[in-house]
Amino acid sequence: MDLLSFLQSVPLLLAMGKGALPAAATLVAGFGQWAQAVPPCRPFTFEATNYLVCQVDPRLYAIELFWKDGEGKPYNSLRRLHDAQQGAGRTMLFGLNAGMYHPNLDPVGLYVERGRELAPVKTGSGTGNFSMQPNGIFYLDGNAAAVRATGAFVSKRPRADYATQSGPMLVIDGKLHPKFMPDSTSRKVRDGVGVRKDGVVIFAISNGTVTFHEFARLFRDALGCGNALFLDGSISSLFAPAIGRTDDYWNLGPMIGVFRKQD
Repeated sequence: MDLLSFLQSVPLLLAMGKGALPAAATLVAGFGQWAQAVPPCRPFTFEATNYLVCQVDPRLYAIELFWKDGEGKPYNSLRRLHDAQQGAGRTMLFGLNAGMYHPNLDPVGLYVERGRELAPVKTGSGTGNFSMQPNGIFYLDGNAAAVRATGAFVSKRPRADYATQSGPMLVIDGKLHPKFMPDSTSRKVRDGVGVRKDGVVIFAISNGTVTFHEFARLFRDALGCGNALFLDGSISSLFAPAIGRTDDYWNLGPMIGVFRKQD
């Protein structure tokens, strides 16, 4: 059952009168199940670039990190993670990659899952996007979420049920990362996460290629996030079957899964 099928069926059922009541009840129940599986995502256009933006209140939704299954093997793909959660009786509304990882799929930098630190925080210099300082950490504690630059996180280490480190930061306390250039020619598909002042978590993935400067301004100027973190580039992917989005890159490291709290 999808929204189009539901809307197309309503006039027919109304024309059938009382005899259609059982069918109508079944239809409504089916639509209700579909609606429960629909992620809080919507198309969003900013400066002529199209994105998919998912707005998640952590008081209403469970945002969890996943890396390995019960046998200690990496999930590898968002589809496999989705299917595993479905097999466990949970409806994953959507999932996306949760940051950078080594060739063996180990996280690069801090990774906390269900309160257990499985990879330590990484500080200091290096190469690549991860080490474009400042990088940062997205973390969750109960019904609250935040993004902080790594230095600020380490200086006053908060409690975290889940945490993933990535880089670079896109927005730091309302300011764009100082190394982002408006005239940059480096354009890639990108995904990231930010948190608004009201505590709502915003995930965004570009449908086309964007620069870091453009992507950071999306979070600050259009989505209202005072702090935001880049998660990944070329392999940026989102899996949300209920809205027809099923990116399925293989050999992913840590991933984010989002569920309704009643699940």
